[in-house]
Amino acid sequence: MRKRVVILGSTGSIGQNALKVAAEHPTAFEVVGLTAGTSAEALAAQALAVRPRRVAIADAAQAGALARRLAGSGIVVEAGPEGVAAVAAMEGADVVLVAITGAAALAPALAAIRLGRTMALANKETMVIAGRLMQAEAAEHGAALVPVDSEHCAIFQCLDGKPRAHVRRLLLTGSGGPLKEIPAERFDSLSREEVLNHPRWRMGPKISVDSATMMNKGLEVIEARWLFDIPVRQIEVLIHPEAVIHSMVEFVDGSVLAHLGVTDMRIPIQYALTYPDRLPTGLPPLDLAAVGRLTFEPPNRVKFPCLSFGYAAAEQGGTAPAVLNAANEVCVQAFLDGRIPFTKIAATIDAVLSRHRLVAEPALDDVVAADRWARDEAVRCWPHEVAR
Repeated sequence: MRKRVVILGSTGSIGQNALKVAAEHPTAFEVVGLTAGTSAEALAAQALAVRPRRVAIADAAQAGALARRLAGSGIVVEAGPEGVAAVAAMEGADVVLVAITGAAALAPALAAIRLGRTMALANKETMVIAGRLMQAEAAEHGAALVPVDSEHCAIFQCLDGKPRAHVRRLLLTGSGGPLKEIPAERFDSLSREEVLNHPRWRMGPKISVDSATMMNKGLEVIEARWLFDIPVRQIEVLIHPEAVIHSMVEFVDGSVLAHLGVTDMRIPIQYALTYPDRLPTGLPPLDLAAVGRLTFEPPNRVKFPCLSFGYAAAEQGGTAPAVLNAANEVCVQAFLDGRIPFTKIAATIDAVLSRHRLVAEPALDDVVAADRWARDEAVRCWPHEVAR
């Protein structure tokens, strides 16, 4: 029996790869729902190719264009954030892949979790800003949370149901990003193209900037804390330029399990969709002889302070991760739009975090309010800034 899959954020990098996985295994998957943010044309093309039952576009202004392109197809068209949540919670879905970027994924993710769906989480921000709530809802409704991020997918497989009392450390690996060898003195004049030029992974622009600032690792620490119910002090980041080991788990007896693989996001995407089963990918196998050597080094937190911001927010808990994430989203978009220089990202996040009044045990409304405040506060930090 085929798994019925909903892809939230189907026009992005993860969503496109998920559609490739589904196309390669037509007897394993049926794509029943698709959503996108603003691209009606791309979503319509995908819908006409795979024929889902329902689609939604978050930008309600694009609903008319999407409906015209799908006229006569029999595909139900939804619009706005409510429409995205409706597709996430559509009847009959088995797996919901959350590939929407940013905090916008929270509402549709919760809608699907409350129906007990298996959640393939490619969006780290939902666990960052509301990890406690996500886990509580998943436990209450019997939903499985399967990470798609390569690092967390690796840890998920290494843990494989083992007792948390057996775990000494989680070791999150990272390549070091596109700026690892670029002197910090050059950061103020970095171009968009330089920042997006990742040496190992092909990713969307937002996560590429996060990799350049190492905010991705800061967010991953928070995500790991909630996904795996592990104290922050037991989560470490290790730079691994070859990007062959995707993460490791050290156990209390000194044993270390490492997850290795080629750098292709189709592998963790497919794993999350097939879980707990596995299928061939058709990708070339990992050739360790060709790799030759594996190297490791500690991260440079002075050069990349966003990693330390992530640890600090993780330790604080409460609304701090939501503030961190919201300020980062605003700053990254401003950099991509050419409104602020690269160095302003970390400086602004630091300023916003320092002004935040923490709510230690937030309800969902508190998280939403903290997110909104942080976005506004970030913009207030640079009203006249122009990128150089």
